Amino acid sequence: MLQSATNIAVLLLCYASIWFVIGMLRKRNDVADIAWGPGFILICVYCWATQPYSPLSTLVYILVMLWGLRLALHITWRSRGKTEDFRYRQWREAWGKWFVLRSFLQVYVLQAGFMLVMSAPILLAAEAAANPVPALSMAGVLVWAIGFFFEAVGDYQLSVFVRHKSNKGDIMQTGLWRYTRHPNYFGEVLLWWGLFLVVLPVQQGIWGIVSPITITFLLLYVSGIPMLEAKYADNPQFQAYMQRTNAFFPWRPGG
Repeated sequence: MLQSATNIAVLLLCYASIWFVIGMLRKRNDVADIAWGPGFILICVYCWATQPYSPLSTLVYILVMLWGLRLALHITWRSRGKTEDFRYRQWREAWGKWFVLRSFLQVYVLQAGFMLVMSAPILLAAEAAANPVPALSMAGVLVWAIGFFFEAVGDYQLSVFVRHKSNKGDIMQTGLWRYTRHPNYFGEVLLWWGLFLVVLPVQQGIWGIVSPITITFLLLYVSGIPMLEAKYADNPQFQAYMQRTNAFFPWRPGG
């Protein structure tokens, strides 16, 4: 597994460098968001090509590639005709003369590092000889499917809401968004916990937990919910929405 991780680290560094060049040419670092899902597809393709097949590894590759492809297509569609995401614009302004170097290191290389850490379930599955697929792994697929539903449906509902000009300036509060302020983030976290359960029965499978822990920490405390909600700190409608709706876990709205 160590050798595979080393090879993938080199592969991801090259991948990050390509997207860095694309970002500089297009003058928008939010292309890194598009690169996130396909980066994991690249890892799966590499493992599929270099490791022996097993039912468990094939299952994990398919789940990850389905997630990565949908996410990349969604973000690409969402960003069409729009300016650079506000979070990246803030960094562009704050980094000044160090913008190019800090972009490479703090956006693209750092993202590649997170990809490497979160690829643990893929690497574990790639070296597993689980045949047939354990019952716990199938339970993990169910958890993954629920997470995929929340992420995909939440993203779709928001995209439909945003497309209607009559909703401009309003806060999405219907559908899954009625029960959690971030159904897409909840789904993202849940599906990675599902992948962890899929690989847990294999040898050293417990190490797969670094993946869901990483994404949970990032979305709840770093680049997900905190940065997004800071944008609406002075929005009365959003503040009222916060009072009656859970930030993360779906629950019936209060008030």
